[in-house]
Amino acid sequence: MGYGPATSEQKAEMLAACGVQCISDLFRDIPSALAPRSFNIPAARSEMETWSFFRELAGRNYSHLINFLGGGFYDHFIPAAVDALVSRSEFYTSYTPYQPELSQGTLQAIYEYQTQIARLTCMDVANASVYDGGTALYEACQMALHATGRKRVVMDGGVNPIYRKMLTSYTANLSIEFSEIPVSHGRTDRRRLFDELNGETAAVILQNPNFFGVIDNHADVVEHCHGRGILVIQSVYPIAMAVLKTPGEIGVDIATGEGQSLGVPLAFGGPYLGFMATRRELIRRMPGRIVGRTVDRYGRESFVLTLQAREQHIRREKATSNICTNEALCALRAHVYLSLIGKEGIKEVAHLCRAKTAYAMGRLKAIKGVRVMEASPVFNEFVAELPRDAGDVAGMLVERGIAPGLPLGRFYPGMENYLMIAVTEKRTKFEIGLLAESLEAVLWQ
Repeated sequence: MGYGPATSEQKAEMLAACGVQCISDLFRDIPSALAPRSFNIPAARSEMETWSFFRELAGRNYSHLINFLGGGFYDHFIPAAVDALVSRSEFYTSYTPYQPELSQGTLQAIYEYQTQIARLTCMDVANASVYDGGTALYEACQMALHATGRKRVVMDGGVNPIYRKMLTSYTANLSIEFSEIPVSHGRTDRRRLFDELNGETAAVILQNPNFFGVIDNHADVVEHCHGRGILVIQSVYPIAMAVLKTPGEIGVDIATGEGQSLGVPLAFGGPYLGFMATRRELIRRMPGRIVGRTVDRYGRESFVLTLQAREQHIRREKATSNICTNEALCALRAHVYLSLIGKEGIKEVAHLCRAKTAYAMGRLKAIKGVRVMEASPVFNEFVAELPRDAGDVAGMLVERGIAPGLPLGRFYPGMENYLMIAVTEKRTKFEIGLLAESLEAVLWQ
């Protein structure tokens, strides 16, 4: 349907109803320094001219870059069928499935997504997703606080710094004590972590692989914490779960993560989805939606929202969470992606990521002045120390068409010369070689 603008007479009628003379009067309460400079809209263009204009505008976004960025958000291949299926109008126009008799398709899709996340993490139950990985971690923290009645959380320094910032921001006005433990050789420092635990500790927050890409088996941490009545929360990378020990296998209480790598494009920062899974004993404390499978009075298989207290919606002061919705369309993308590539497919993706990362590490450590951190095993990310500021080097490589990775100085003072590089199945040997050659040229030009 074409857009039909209001006529001059209609505009005058609307302004009269508002009791103002012109549109600018509607904004007179805004200080002049903050007011829009103009409401003038460019003249109309033809369809061809409009497409040309926006293509040129989009070209300024460096979308042509060879991408080695990571830090929790990854450039994985997305089969074309994902877009084709989730673009069906019955999915992208649906909002909330409160009326199950009208929403069986949406509810079944969410139920299948929950099942896939539960199987991927080897946990008992999963919810219908929350806003993003950081939000999921915060909600898991709140679950642990309510379940234990304690007010202290110990967090490993290898947890994504963006997530850690979200946690402290969300809880700034709450009586919760956070303690952070620096990593040792890229891994969780057991001695310091155990020394920080006391009778007021509700939860320990871990990440695997951690922000530096390092793989760690936290089974011993879980056992130690459970012996003291402390819950363990683990943030995980879903692709890595295809080949690493899962949260469920090592006894984790709550597993969370960012589901962007499961068929959701990077899209300049979102929208993404946070996944959550937990032990059956904690299901009543899980935020957001949970879809259950049942039968109707005729014995037909049916799906319905279930196990959610009314406080989540109408008695908010008693709610355990402020989340009562979910990222259904992004969760659907994850469901379709996992269905398309299957159990063996996700394993293949994981093995490709690991193998190509090993190749990239070998190429980069051969460069004069570059030191690759190899004290601990990694999955698809690794840290390299450069002989100069990593931010400056990254800027020069961007001009050569390569996003070389994430400079760590912005997150960790003293690590200004460190660059974190992510390699996915999309990166070819040629592209990895180009990164190595370009980095060497920039460092020693």
